[in-house]
Amino acid sequence: MTTVTFFKRADVYTGFIAKGHAGFDERGKDIVCSSVSILVINTINSIEEICHVGFGLTKDDKKGILGIELNDTEDAGTQLLIRSLMLGLESIRDEYGKKYLKVITKEVNDNVKA
Repeated sequence: MTTVTFFKRADVYTGFIAKGHAGFDERGKDIVCSSVSILVINTINSIEEICHVGFGLTKDDKKGILGIELNDTEDAGTQLLIRSLMLGLESIRDEYGKKYLKVITKEVNDNVKA
């Protein structure tokens, strides 16, 4: 199962992390895992290339981990991209089931790092 956790402070997203492999099909044929990966990677690339917002990157290909922690949470474009990512992931989850994809939102405070 893939789990994508979005981190928020009040109504502002501070980052997200995707972990695991969906297990919908064998490696190379898993359309759920591929779809999640494409959405997550495209969002990260868009935040960097279009919004020019910096972030800390967490990545481990073997464990299937990819995520970011935003340096600037005030950028409206970045917030829109993250909300769009969430919408896309929820659509995949609704189509293929919670058995393969879980989408979580976690509230963080100033003392807890995403």
